[in-house]
Amino acid sequence: MTDLLAFFADPWQLPFMRRAFTVAAVVGLVCGVVGVHVVLRGMAFIGDAVAHSAFPGVALAYAFEGNLLLGGAAAGVTTAVLIAFVSQNRRLKEDTVIGVFFAFAFGLGIVLVSTRDSWTTDLSSFLFGQVLAVDDADIRRVAVMGAVLVAVVLALRKELVAVSLDRETARAAGLPVLLLDLTLYVVVTATIVMALEAVGNVLVLALLITPAATARLLTERLWAMTLLASLFGCAGSLAGLYVSYAYDLAAGGSVVVVLTALFALVWLLAPRHGLAAKLRTRGGAVEIAGSRSGPWRTLDACADTAP
Repeated sequence: MTDLLAFFADPWQLPFMRRAFTVAAVVGLVCGVVGVHVVLRGMAFIGDAVAHSAFPGVALAYAFEGNLLLGGAAAGVTTAVLIAFVSQNRRLKEDTVIGVFFAFAFGLGIVLVSTRDSWTTDLSSFLFGQVLAVDDADIRRVAVMGAVLVAVVLALRKELVAVSLDRETARAAGLPVLLLDLTLYVVVTATIVMALEAVGNVLVLALLITPAATARLLTERLWAMTLLASLFGCAGSLAGLYVSYAYDLAAGGSVVVVLTALFALVWLLAPRHGLAAKLRTRGGAVEIAGSRSGPWRTLDACADTAP
């Protein structure tokens, strides 16, 4: 028992670990809240696209010795806005537009990096995260950004769900679909940039998607999914740092592995939508065919209250 308490208490004796725990908890919580709308809309690809579209901005900032995060944020927001505008053309599916800009942005980043003779620690930390190196200013920045992003998502949750369910009905009801698209894309971009400190560009998509996907397996209610996703994101980030500390592993990678292990466990054992429950149900095929009606009826009721 004493050894167990020491395992949990020892990292908190180190100032850099206390800062890392704080940033990881805030980032995990915010990614969980924002990720709910990304998962419900089926736009996980946008997270990957924005994360990689930040790469040329970072490479450009690196080349001119500027701020890497600001460069990444500028490139990510620009790409997100372009995707939102171009995807309004219904001849092209959203994932097609995302794929075009994703490939272009990442290719541009590779070209820009190839102009440099060597990589620095700053650039590699952008790619793989540096949560163990954050300082008090980073904590304040992440806390303020996180509070603003969560407030925006919660304030617009009904409108965002309405657009996710049926864009044309939402437009007919008078909702500003383009503005809501832009808002969601910018929020996702800001969340990704904020999370880069914790897990880096390569792994940030997992922090945005995996907690929300795990919560999706457990509940059919929007508020419960949001609460569970934020809890999974926060707890998984902290657990990943403990694993990293105990076994001297990469912090960002450890966080993602823990979150994915939690998803796999829930996928197997979820009481209604888990694999074990499906196998126990004789009419599994019928249940799978109608499994989307419950969650979407619940979300529909939420969206009906949107102006």
